[in-house]
Amino acid sequence: MRHSFCVVMSLMAGLVSASSFAQTQYPLTIDNCGYKHTYLEAPKAVVSIGQDVTETLYQLGVWDKMVGTGVWLNDVAPQFAQLDKIVPRLSDNTPTLESVLQQKPDFIGSQFEWYVGKEGVIGTRELFASHGIAAYVLPTDCINKDNAVGNDGTRANIFNTDSLYQGIKELSKIFDKQERGAMFIASLKEREANAIARAKKDELNNVSAVFWYSSPKLDGPAYVAGRNSPAGYILNALGIENIAHSDEEWPLMDWIAISRANPSVIVLAKMNRRRWAADDYKTKIAFLKSNPYTRNMAAVKENRFVIMDALAMRASTRLFDGLEQMAIALDAVQGRLKGAEK
Repeated sequence: MRHSFCVVMSLMAGLVSASSFAQTQYPLTIDNCGYKHTYLEAPKAVVSIGQDVTETLYQLGVWDKMVGTGVWLNDVAPQFAQLDKIVPRLSDNTPTLESVLQQKPDFIGSQFEWYVGKEGVIGTRELFASHGIAAYVLPTDCINKDNAVGNDGTRANIFNTDSLYQGIKELSKIFDKQERGAMFIASLKEREANAIARAKKDELNNVSAVFWYSSPKLDGPAYVAGRNSPAGYILNALGIENIAHSDEEWPLMDWIAISRANPSVIVLAKMNRRRWAADDYKTKIAFLKSNPYTRNMAAVKENRFVIMDALAMRASTRLFDGLEQMAIALDAVQGRLKGAEK
């Protein structure tokens, strides 16, 4: 997968270099999640909060301007491992306001409004503006999403990747990296199309799934991917039914309801975080095999599990890893289901 990604990037580099990209003309005004900010020049000292915004900035080649990162769900993508050793990590979880301000940034990029927004746990945009700091939130967390309703917000319609591409394009403009941004978007669109085409060849029929992110209590209700969430997009794009019908991003669903829905596949989040016991995917599997409501589910008996990085279930550029992973997993799952029908 990584090899093919590099090949696509090389091909796209040839296509992009054949066309000209104008440099960003400053001052540049960006309307971002209801806030307008004018950039007089490319930011010079950047703090990124959220793994996706961090890895996107790495991809755009502005790592040398980054003075701190925070909020890491998974290991850094392998292609950025060496870069990440150079950039200071303020916290694996949510950094404090003090630790952010100590870096004297002129730009903060946040993956979620929950960190930087009207009621941001780190700070509001107005607070950062008073320190001369531009605060940018990825559009994936505000377009078609109400973060004041439900668990982790609620979407009016199913997530699509347009807002994800918009974020890459806007960041590439802010940092005057438009050529790299165009290459990145082109490679992701190619991967998206190929994964969807692969799933269509399988001619899926009555295949369903549930994404289990984590649970506050192991034997209590589980946080599962809602139908309009980014993980819901993966299922919808590949022609798989989502057994969770809530519009919330991560609604709680009890195991009696999940077992009755009897999903064909169970997707389990893998993460470095250990806030709850269910953050560990191995603990998830042990629970599923021992709980009276789940141990007799066909997906559990036949080990129809897909272990997926938590970041690949969320609105991030890793979403395409999840899309590809599910498309590949469906080949095996479809074969098992057809065998069971005989």
